[in-house]
Amino acid sequence: MTPVISVKDVNKTYASGHVALKTINLDIREKEIFALLGPNGAGKTTLISIICGIVNPTGGTIHVNGLDIARDYRAVRSIIGLVPQELSTDMFEPVWSTVSFSRGLFGKKPNPAYVEKVLRDLSLWDKKDSRIMTLSGGMKRRVLIAKALAHEPRILFLDEPTAGVDVELRKDMWQIVRGLRESGVTVILTTHYIEEAEEMADRVGVIANGELILVQEKTELMRKLGKKQLTVELQKPLTEVPSRLAAHALELAPGGHTLVFTYDTQAERTGITALLNDMREAGIGFKDLATSQSSLEDIFVDLVRQTK
Repeated sequence: MTPVISVKDVNKTYASGHVALKTINLDIREKEIFALLGPNGAGKTTLISIICGIVNPTGGTIHVNGLDIARDYRAVRSIIGLVPQELSTDMFEPVWSTVSFSRGLFGKKPNPAYVEKVLRDLSLWDKKDSRIMTLSGGMKRRVLIAKALAHEPRILFLDEPTAGVDVELRKDMWQIVRGLRESGVTVILTTHYIEEAEEMADRVGVIANGELILVQEKTELMRKLGKKQLTVELQKPLTEVPSRLAAHALELAPGGHTLVFTYDTQAERTGITALLNDMREAGIGFKDLATSQSSLEDIFVDLVRQTK
């Protein structure tokens, strides 16, 4: 399948000498939700800005829907919607006017029925006549999404879409993004909220120090890199891990009441049976056992740490 976005050997060095991106190669599939994760300054916004034609790359090529962004800039921009990180919009304008105006900027004919649908889908219909300056931060964020959708783009970029949004509105936003994907829109989002990517994304890319260090199906990433931990609650506290248990690489939690054993779920043997046998032979009794799976956040932190 031909990717809807193809980034080949793209790099960016600013006039100051700062290297923002180092040879990025990335294909994004049609109708997927792709989450781009990375710490501050990793290059997320720079990459999005280059794909959207806002920032010029130092080198490399980008094709969107088969079009070269340098040669076919206007055509490419007409199929891309961008929700920027900053809450900047026409504060004195009513919601209806600013969304309708955004549609006209891309040469689209007026379509009140479509604008109404967008506003209703984003729970903005009852605010259509309100000036943007009177809205809450979460509602202003929704207006930015409405503006980005006004010209019916096939691809939507969301740069930190839920920054400054409370938990309830964040979950609403997740539902909106899923609905967009179901309607055929390809969604690319950057986020600091790891649970956001874990909840929504089909694939995850991790960028650090201007390099794309991993692109993986989310479920496959968690299967390959995720770890499981066995937590053993002891009958009596320990002051240290006994030497005869050293081969199991256990961690003794503060207070000495809990042992933590990390194991590979993909290995032929997990080592749990051997651990419990060795504990019994060492005379160490336990009251309870519990297992937990690494989250995407754990995996992300480990990956970024490895690049430092």
